[in-house]
Amino acid sequence: MTSSSTLGTSSNLPSLHPASKSTTRVSPGAAHRSGWRRIVAAAFTERSFDVPPDRVMHDRIMHRIGLALGIAGLIAAVVELPEIAEQGRVIPLRWTVFEVLLAFGFFPVLAIVSVTLSTRAIQRTAGIAAVSFLAAMALTPLAYNHPDVEGSSVWLYRVLALGVLAAAIAWRSRLAVGYLFVGSVLSAMANMVVIEDVTFLASVGDFARALGLSALFLWCAIYTRAAADRVDRESAMESSRAALVAGAAARDRERARFAALIHDAVLSTLLDAARAGTESPVLREQADRTLDQLDRCRVETEPDRLDAQSAIGFLRSAVHEVNPGIRFTAHRWSGLDDLHLPVDTAGTIAAALAEAARNSLRHATVVGREVHRRVTVTISAGGIRVVFRDDGAGFDMDRVPADRLGVSVSILGRMRQLAGGAGFVESQPGEGTTVTLVWGGDG
Repeated sequence: MTSSSTLGTSSNLPSLHPASKSTTRVSPGAAHRSGWRRIVAAAFTERSFDVPPDRVMHDRIMHRIGLALGIAGLIAAVVELPEIAEQGRVIPLRWTVFEVLLAFGFFPVLAIVSVTLSTRAIQRTAGIAAVSFLAAMALTPLAYNHPDVEGSSVWLYRVLALGVLAAAIAWRSRLAVGYLFVGSVLSAMANMVVIEDVTFLASVGDFARALGLSALFLWCAIYTRAAADRVDRESAMESSRAALVAGAAARDRERARFAALIHDAVLSTLLDAARAGTESPVLREQADRTLDQLDRCRVETEPDRLDAQSAIGFLRSAVHEVNPGIRFTAHRWSGLDDLHLPVDTAGTIAAALAEAARNSLRHATVVGREVHRRVTVTISAGGIRVVFRDDGAGFDMDRVPADRLGVSVSILGRMRQLAGGAGFVESQPGEGTTVTLVWGGDG
């Protein structure tokens, strides 16, 4: 059963099970297999420094490209249907149906996924569509015993760009380029096997045409994704700069206000007291007014506020100062993201979030596997919700020593003192830890 802590819990994240100090011997065979796994994973995923921290534009582009490619696959299937029927006369019907399903079957699925699911789901579906299309191309020579089709090319040859675009959506550019070359070779071989009177020189020309045309589509897809990533990086940098400038300006104004108060009230009162030498009702009133001003200065809320974009940049900077490898995601609901977050409130939330990240890095390590950490910020209805989650060692809240103050003071205590704020910690041994920070307005 999951243990949870609310604002009043006196607990501490350092009770997370620490990593064992003993070393484990790894056999050469296991190390070799692990190396191959890393190579394959690197081929199918993007490098961390290529991934913008907040991929709003990238996700939007991926959804639109996925939808367009799914619809294009349907249109291509309809357009090629007469040629498919003509070339399928010389082979059993089951081969034709199987090839059509392999080549076009996943494109309608891609269109639906692009409308309803996440970018990761779009990439996985596009990867399946690309592999399925390549399998259809590879099976084409097996379906025909000898060249027995009239025409200039097999029908799959003309729609190779669909598979290449699916690969460009699903994988990194290097793997997509490799897919382009393999697909061009297979399409030329299919023409040689299926079409009558195709010479070797003609096959070389088929390969060059397929490669050139599909390379144009591939370049457009890669450039579009790169441009979207560049926009996201620039937007994140601008948000971070805006938050830093707003915070610096607020601090400067606060220093100036406090300096004026010290000069105009405190020092003036002390100087009058030194000159008077005796008790005076006027001096007593002046001292009372000065003390009231100091009290107001202590409790007044910072007037400067951050909008949604600046608040996201502010929190992202706080997390990435602790560790740039922590994944950061932000969600803003259109029409409901009119946030006015006071700078000092943002600073409190950022400090609590940074402490949660530090505790996770310090105590959530699991021997033998990588611990994933993620921050999700959601802005809606004038409030903000920040969730830090890891899949690390976890801990039992009931066994946290009372003298450990990391969670109870540095995270929950900060949020408890924040007007309109709340904080929660949930954890279970072996299942990671979740820290939730919410702010819904000034009380």
